[in-house]
Amino acid sequence: MTYTIRAGALERRTANEVLHAEPWGPHAVRVRAASGSVDPATPGALESPPPPPPTEVLVADDGSARLVNGRLTVEASADGRLRFLDTASGRELLAEKSPYAHHEGPRVHAANGRTEQHFEGYDGERLHGLGQHLHGRLDQKGCVIDLVQRNTVAAIPFLHSSRGYGLLWNNPATGRVELGADTTRWTADGGGRIDYWVTAGDTPGQILDAYTQVTGRPPLLPEWASGFWQSKLRYRTQDELLSVARQYKERGLPLSVIVCDFFHWPAHGDWRFEGSEWPDPAGMMQELTALGVRLAVSVWPTVEPGSDSFDGLSAAGHLVRDADGGLLTAHWPSRSAEEPMRPMAYYDATHPGARTALWQRLNTNYRAHGVSCFWLDACEPDLGREAAERAVYTAGPAAAAAHLYPVLHTRAVAEGLASAGDDRPLSLVRSAWAGSQKYGAALWSGDIPPTFDSLSRQIRAGLNVAMSGICWWNTDIGGFSGGDPDDCAYRELLIRWFQYGTFSPVMRLHGEREPHHPAFSTDMTGGPNEVWSYGEEAYGILREHLLLRERLRPYLHELSEVAHRTGAPPMRPLFFDFPDDQRAWEADDQFLLGPDVLVAPVHEAGARSRRVHLPYGARWLDPFSGRVEEGGTTLDADAPLDRIPVFVREGAGVAALFR
Repeated sequence: MTYTIRAGALERRTANEVLHAEPWGPHAVRVRAASGSVDPATPGALESPPPPPPTEVLVADDGSARLVNGRLTVEASADGRLRFLDTASGRELLAEKSPYAHHEGPRVHAANGRTEQHFEGYDGERLHGLGQHLHGRLDQKGCVIDLVQRNTVAAIPFLHSSRGYGLLWNNPATGRVELGADTTRWTADGGGRIDYWVTAGDTPGQILDAYTQVTGRPPLLPEWASGFWQSKLRYRTQDELLSVARQYKERGLPLSVIVCDFFHWPAHGDWRFEGSEWPDPAGMMQELTALGVRLAVSVWPTVEPGSDSFDGLSAAGHLVRDADGGLLTAHWPSRSAEEPMRPMAYYDATHPGARTALWQRLNTNYRAHGVSCFWLDACEPDLGREAAERAVYTAGPAAAAAHLYPVLHTRAVAEGLASAGDDRPLSLVRSAWAGSQKYGAALWSGDIPPTFDSLSRQIRAGLNVAMSGICWWNTDIGGFSGGDPDDCAYRELLIRWFQYGTFSPVMRLHGEREPHHPAFSTDMTGGPNEVWSYGEEAYGILREHLLLRERLRPYLHELSEVAHRTGAPPMRPLFFDFPDDQRAWEADDQFLLGPDVLVAPVHEAGARSRRVHLPYGARWLDPFSGRVEEGGTTLDADAPLDRIPVFVREGAGVAALFR
């Protein structure tokens, strides 16, 4: 079966499949296939492409075809297999898998809408991205990654390869990707379609530039967001929260944001302050504004029967349905005396009307008082696996559309803020998908353990998030679930994590410290979690890092401008700026903050030095000692308890900020 050319695209039709390949942005191609027709309106992350550059599309007499779009060339064989080549050299970047004898081809259209896409595997290939996974690896070759949204897991199906290509699996279905030695296999559980996008780049920066051009650039970071965020589980009253904000200012400590966590509402779905605990939101915001502090407010997607919004959302069809019948529910704490744990429904973020209804309440009950930062917690949405698989959204059943939920939930707030004149939205989110960056998603890594092993895993996870197009990422400094402020061992961990957080894109202290409230309830709280909560030695170190972070803010704003223009993440692996240094590809527990600051976190208890690789192609200044080191070297760097190894590219102006 031969190819035809339609509007600059290649198309191939057989009795079993329609295959469509077309230019989609400079140096990139989108491939779609289905057993029936290719529906151009199916949901995904790709925006309408910019006007295509001059491309070459040819069909040969032997039934093969060729499409050239800048750096990327697609060779289509007569049997329907696609190869993706570097145009200048002819080198194979990626190819659909050659089928074994009597096996199906590289694209599989199975029963119940299940599809598979097989690509060749390559020795020595390094694979990055895919969102946030806490397996502790930067190079994910050899891993099997479930494409699901969970607490601590944010599946973003964009893959960056050391071979010089990027691939987006443009399908919001649940599934998995297997990064095997001989095969890379993508699987979608539903939807009945294959849809992927490939770009070629000589550098990682070119690849992320192309990716964010077609999925959306991140907005500029609000200036207030680059400072220090104070949080704990949880400030239970207005007076408690204000007393903490006042003490930061009394101590002369920089504070940009303070966070009002969950259960500050009367009922799930009210999306407003409980009046007995937060009696004067307008007055609270007035005082915080005078202190130079923003308030971030937790928003959950759960909706309780009897709440302000339940009946209206239910009548309008704006709640998630259960495949077994009725509304999908899960039990969460309630203020109800009769039912302290009640079944809660979920607003359906995939319904435009539901998003509008949510924003109306957020605007009336929070933004009208001055709140413009929302913490979209539990936005997977947070469900057990069995319930998550039964969810039926307006966009479709979970198997076909689950990943749309977190990105559209973030969109609800971004578009609401835009309608109010705010063009720099930023929402703290626990889940994200491809394209979330264009709505101002600031992803954090969920409810993680307070251990050095956990800190180590965060470093690799954050770098893969960066290679997935999400520029603003952070962790709960100190870990979430535990940690005793009076324990010397935990204090060391908190210090090391705080030092790492100082150089993270967003710096936020949060956690449920000991002593815990004994029950998961609307009255729960944790122990103290302010910078003065960990003893005098720790306080001195944390204070110095708060002041350093404050000095670094102009540099972060410069990085925000670059991210907005090009998609380049502020935090990135060493190979992002030094792709010609082989050892930079191997260094998985260091990172660059922008092009000029190299950070080597300490993630081992008791360590007072660590190995640091300085990439080839620059000379590196130790701003603490004043020594200059040659690039291309690996050395043992001092790491006393009061600082971690940091180096600055020689000649960079940011060096002055360390003094």
